[in-house]
Amino acid sequence: MERLIPPTPSLKGTLRVPGDKSVTHRGLMLGALAQGESTLYYPLKAGDTLSTAQVMRQLGAEIAEQGEHFHIKGVGLRLQEPTDVLDCGNAGTLMRLVAGLLSGQEIFTVLTGDASLRRRPMGRVTTPLRQMGARIEGREGGKLAPLAIRGGGLRGIHYELPVASAQVKSAVLLAGLFAEEDTEVVEPAPTRDHTERVFRHYGLPIELEGNLIRTRRAEPFAARDLIVPGDFSSAAFFIVAALITPESDITLEGVGLNPTRTGLLTVLKEMGANLSWEVTEGQDGEPVGSIRARSSRLKGVSVDPRLIPLMVDEVPVLAAAAAWAEGETYIPNLEELRVKESDRVAAIAHNLQNLGVPVEVGHDWLKVRGGSVQSGVVEPFHDHRIAMAFAVCGLPKGVVVQDAEWASISFPSFWEELERLTGKV
Repeated sequence: MERLIPPTPSLKGTLRVPGDKSVTHRGLMLGALAQGESTLYYPLKAGDTLSTAQVMRQLGAEIAEQGEHFHIKGVGLRLQEPTDVLDCGNAGTLMRLVAGLLSGQEIFTVLTGDASLRRRPMGRVTTPLRQMGARIEGREGGKLAPLAIRGGGLRGIHYELPVASAQVKSAVLLAGLFAEEDTEVVEPAPTRDHTERVFRHYGLPIELEGNLIRTRRAEPFAARDLIVPGDFSSAAFFIVAALITPESDITLEGVGLNPTRTGLLTVLKEMGANLSWEVTEGQDGEPVGSIRARSSRLKGVSVDPRLIPLMVDEVPVLAAAAAWAEGETYIPNLEELRVKESDRVAAIAHNLQNLGVPVEVGHDWLKVRGGSVQSGVVEPFHDHRIAMAFAVCGLPKGVVVQDAEWASISFPSFWEELERLTGKV
């Protein structure tokens, strides 16, 4: 589906973005592992998380949609062996995290996904899970899906992450709930901590000592309701849209403001953004609040590489902001973006060039010279965040987005909300 977005004079209004994708994944998994019934309030219901719900159903949990929410009847700590292959769709978070869960179960499972997911690196999770005792086979020696897992008999390990990855950390911690002796993960840099927070919510063992996270074998735990905050990664597109579009003023409400997710706000403020936010409540361990974004004259900056793990999903929309900033923006530490739903470094560079923006690209860095955006055609490369980021980038001049339906992976109502805030509906 091709989508034409005419030149947009301004964005005005208030928006509540869909539920956080990361928290929804984890809420569905731990709700399925709990004893009893619970409700997952305001989850994201989109491609990736619907895949998670279906996988957990195949593993024995009863998950029903109740209006905006999910009602979950858990199976306790023992999942059922599925009768068919588990299809993770396009969801890398699902495949990596559920591989950790299944490594602790004395059942046989096979994980697969779409063509994009079958190209994404899985060795980073299969390596530590094998060290714990899981028997995992896959293409290229377990580096690529499909993955066949025969779990059980795990032992705790001390594992130092070679790269800062919340997904790898979470896979090992989830496996650690079924392991003899303690499981410890050491991060080279902070990453999103939703797993640690949701462990605490359910009363699961979790200890933090600086950059070391520790868990141990879990006892059966009771089901608890969980409220999912609005997804900061979804909010980011509208934040940048307001900053780069003249005479814009929008407020986003009910957004998760977990400090391990909001590195983008720090960078945008350094760029001169007219941006404010406040935490107004805490929902089940996650800080939640509002963000106000208004039209701004942005300037280029050199991004601190330590901030990238705190904004890894927001780099495409940061590049959109950089395209409108005065001067040059240098974005380093991007190796992880090469192995997302697309090669996001290459996808960003390609689409910036399509919109007339000078860009230099290295293996793990981008250098964007702003101020010359033109109308043009952009290509998502089967990647939801690329589709939305470059819709935003071309918004003031007008843009054509090819394969626009990819936005629905994480933000089903993105195009409707964009039209509403631009006054086109």
